[in-house]
Amino acid sequence: MRDIIIIGSGPAGFTAAIYAARAELKPLLIASSVEIGGELMNTTEVENFPGFPEAIMGPDLMGKMQAQAERFGTEVVYDDVVELELEGPVKRVELGSGEVHEAKSLIFATGSAYRKLGLPEEEVLSGHGLSWCATCDGFFFREKQIAVVGGGDSAMEEATFLTRFADKVYVIHRRDSLKASKIMQQRAFDNPKIEFIWNSEVAAIHGDGQVNGVTLRDTVTGDVRALDLDGLFVAIGNDPRTHLVHGKLDLTPEGTIAVHGRSSRTSVAGVFAAGDVIDPFYRQAVTAAGSGTVAALDAEHYLAALEDTSSPEEAESESEAAEEAAAIARFAEVN
Repeated sequence: MRDIIIIGSGPAGFTAAIYAARAELKPLLIASSVEIGGELMNTTEVENFPGFPEAIMGPDLMGKMQAQAERFGTEVVYDDVVELELEGPVKRVELGSGEVHEAKSLIFATGSAYRKLGLPEEEVLSGHGLSWCATCDGFFFREKQIAVVGGGDSAMEEATFLTRFADKVYVIHRRDSLKASKIMQQRAFDNPKIEFIWNSEVAAIHGDGQVNGVTLRDTVTGDVRALDLDGLFVAIGNDPRTHLVHGKLDLTPEGTIAVHGRSSRTSVAGVFAAGDVIDPFYRQAVTAAGSGTVAALDAEHYLAALEDTSSPEEAESESEAAEEAAAIARFAEVN
């Protein structure tokens, strides 16, 4: 029986592992057999993660996080979770190999997945002029011509943000009106660097090692035309990876895992969640890492309380009370 199992190998999962391991909880981290490291594995230079003034490649950053977690005693298993049993004092995790692990607590940090266009070129050109994150990669497109695909608030926000760097930002939308809120629409309409391409979808992405254009298909007439670009940003939404906990944990209207206040506590005692799987808004590596810290500390408090109580529910209540008392004490010190 383990103290804690962490599911997910992104910034939230590995940061939770670092904290849990340093607390001598001997965490088991279950990383995917395919997508180890999360979305950062598809990112080239990361310039906005604190501590790396010269930037760092996404895979290198995740490699350092993993090495740090393992240095303190985290055990990493490269397999996929196929089933979870979360109710009761023992959490059971079944892997694709058939192996089953049990723990007193669990941190769920499976992240989210950006929705893709479904084009074969996406796999080849991801990180080479094709991006799903303007705040991550916008800096690399200074004085360039780029496009954003989408019509919601996220697309308008990304397009507006990208005008800080690019000379021209096209917004490609498959309809003749936007889904975005009125204020976000107006902000984009008023920006002289943004041009809208209506009733259009991306039929193909072009580039030999780097994006240099797209083929657009008119959604009304079916006509196609070429558009030269230096970069393409896809902003058609993302989906939190919650399929394993449907019907097991409470979810928010946005589809993320519901947690209590600023904590990581879910609707089931002893189960905590962190990172993009609880965050429908920010979805940054640094916020995910901070969230992983919270989850590890919450789990540590829960396990400590569990030793002094007879049930997980009592431990959860005592852990919550301890956190509130600590917060009050910190407030009193400051004031």
